[in-house]
Amino acid sequence: MLQTIIKENSYQDSVNLMLLTNKISTMDGVNKVQIMMGTPANKDIFKNAGLHTEELEKAAANDMCIVVDTDSEDTIQVLLEEVDNYLNNQAISSSKQDFETVNTWNKALKELPNANIAIISTPGQYAAEEAEKALDNDLHVLIFSDNVSIEDERRIKEKAHEKGLLVMGPDCGTEIVSGVPLAFANVVKQGKIGVVGASGTGIQEVTKEIDRLGGGVSHAIGTGGRDLSEKIGAITMLDAIRALAAHKQTEIITLISKPPAKEVRDEVVQLLQSVSKPVVAIFLGEEPHDHEGNIYYANTLEETAAISVDLAKGNAVKPNYYTTNIEVPAVDLKPEQKTIKGLYSGGTLGYEAATLISRGLNLESSDHHEDGYLLKANGFEVADLGDDIYTQGKPHPMIDPDTRIKFFQKAAQDDSTAIILFDVVLGYGSHEDMAGALIPGIKKIQEDAKAKGKNIYFVGTVCGTDIDPQGLDEQKAKLEEAGVILRDSNNQAIRTALAMLNIQIEEKDKKVVPVKEAVEKVEITVSEAIEQFLTEKPRVINVGLKKFTESITANGGKVVQYDWRPVAGGNSRLRKVLSVLR
Repeated sequence: MLQTIIKENSYQDSVNLMLLTNKISTMDGVNKVQIMMGTPANKDIFKNAGLHTEELEKAAANDMCIVVDTDSEDTIQVLLEEVDNYLNNQAISSSKQDFETVNTWNKALKELPNANIAIISTPGQYAAEEAEKALDNDLHVLIFSDNVSIEDERRIKEKAHEKGLLVMGPDCGTEIVSGVPLAFANVVKQGKIGVVGASGTGIQEVTKEIDRLGGGVSHAIGTGGRDLSEKIGAITMLDAIRALAAHKQTEIITLISKPPAKEVRDEVVQLLQSVSKPVVAIFLGEEPHDHEGNIYYANTLEETAAISVDLAKGNAVKPNYYTTNIEVPAVDLKPEQKTIKGLYSGGTLGYEAATLISRGLNLESSDHHEDGYLLKANGFEVADLGDDIYTQGKPHPMIDPDTRIKFFQKAAQDDSTAIILFDVVLGYGSHEDMAGALIPGIKKIQEDAKAKGKNIYFVGTVCGTDIDPQGLDEQKAKLEEAGVILRDSNNQAIRTALAMLNIQIEEKDKKVVPVKEAVEKVEITVSEAIEQFLTEKPRVINVGLKKFTESITANGGKVVQYDWRPVAGGNSRLRKVLSVLR
């Protein structure tokens, strides 16, 4: 039977409620449960989960809604006690914070009058509106929220460009500004390499590799994954390239992009060729054979970092960064075990896996796959478990292991599966012990396979640094103890998995050739607001997820927490009226 509890005017951020839902779902007597705020979008999620009730229709956007499927009345009381304990612990934790908490924009700006950036992590339908408020107050904006329309993205990015400000996002998960990680990011050494990327985990993989190889990062600017689409036209990417070109401490510019629109790519490349600094670029999905002028093209995220570090150290760029001496573990497989299942929390890491596996299998690239899948061919699969289809009403797999473990189990049930390939992404924002959370599921799959007289191998990489809060060495040690075959980079993990099935990828040497059409070097100018942003520690108004304050205070930035709630109880018509009147 379904039971509904409405806690009126009890707003909690979405991540807290997702984690609370996972905690409650493990209780005895609970068949199914969902805990969310009573927004229209969330009510649709209740419906899709088979947990919709008439009582939900009375709930407002500021009301916390609990719907539980249970066969026991006694379970309800125990559940409510668990919910209250969880929320009380959150309140105690908040009381120990070393930053101010406010509930309006005016109060936020009063507490931090020299703020220079707003991080927006509200539900997507409200994010553009809050971003415009930030721009109106001359703040740069990082929009972590997804589900922002592309029309809204275009409008606010054009507004930012006209005002000499940066809009990073929407759906932008990673930034590093003057050594301060923002949102989901690793702690890396500072240095000469400036990174700009239309990719979150792509930035994380490249910056942690730069750190591992002995280099350092001046800034890492995420643009949001759609920035290089035809409808957006790389507004943020172009402004960020100019900013890094003008930034004196940045000597190398490194660019990362998911597959761009061709005309937009050409415009970006033309700007890169016109700057005086060396550039390293990877457009995922492409297979470059040469470098052109001042632009060094990479095939993998690891190669992107390696070239960047060599340039920063004054070393010659090697014609080939692929090593053929990767250790290949011996395998004992059944004849039918011929495939790899790549199950990724990082979308760009997954895309790199799909690209390299496709090359290894001599498959033609295709953008048409089942939702959530980056590759599905001949029994080989690569899934982006951070895709919206898997995260509606659930935490991102970097935060919560549940979706990944279920996919591990599903992969193990396929008789053709030989290897499960995966990532563990560390850093601020991510799970405090993802290795520990995944290991029970991994061991259970290995034990069940052995009971059936076969082996399933796990091959992985840990995207993180020695200074990340989870501890890189500790996470790696746990996984290795559980029998996971670990490699230093995603590229190496993918190639190891392929080699275990006797599949090799050949990388040809690259040489530097002149650009096809000479481009005149131009003087780069940037706005005073952008110039200042890249010479100071960030001073942040954090609108939404309180989790994002930790990295700022721990690394020398300043932050005011804006405990955001939907205006007018989430009533869209009244909200628009109030917006016009303000």
